[in-house]
Amino acid sequence: MRFHPDERISLFIDGSNLYAAARALGFDIDYKRLLDLFSSKARLIRAFYYTALMEDQEYSPIRPLVDWLDYNGYTMVTKPTKEFTDATGRRKIKGNMDIELAIDVMEIAEHLDHVVLFSGDGDFRRLVDAVQRKGVRVTVVSTVRSQPPMVADELRRQADTFVELQDIQKLIQRQARRPDQSSPNSDDDDDYPDDSEADYEMA
Repeated sequence: MRFHPDERISLFIDGSNLYAAARALGFDIDYKRLLDLFSSKARLIRAFYYTALMEDQEYSPIRPLVDWLDYNGYTMVTKPTKEFTDATGRRKIKGNMDIELAIDVMEIAEHLDHVVLFSGDGDFRRLVDAVQRKGVRVTVVSTVRSQPPMVADELRRQADTFVELQDIQKLIQRQARRPDQSSPNSDDDDDYPDDSEADYEMA
């Protein structure tokens, strides 16, 4: 990863997209390790995490993660999901956070030297281009090693640097704990929701 120690950087994490990429590579992300990694590379100004929440549920499997991130150095950006039924009659949950992420990037860009975007969504190509024209470098973190690749080719080409998620896997993956081993943060729960959660529309 190409960072200068004096660079001002911010992380912008498309939650559902990053989760899908990590799952495709077969690992879970330890968000404390991820924050520590980028904090060690440059001057980390802020780390944004974007996700939609199913507000009408008594318990959401993503809620423990959202709460943990909120208390542990991340700026959480959330909104309620919208439920709809697709053409095949399948229940779907729409939780697109593209607009919120794009607005935040544009608003904070003038205070940064480097934007780190955790997403492979090709819709962000235009955003990356706009930020670059402000003199800000952009690194995209996603994967081309999954089947199919999780990053759009046009986004990868537009970025100043592309970081393959699998290449930093050992630095950010959640370590399996032995049954007798307590968590270093006993009150945290960094499990991302499992596959039982309704599908998010990422288009």
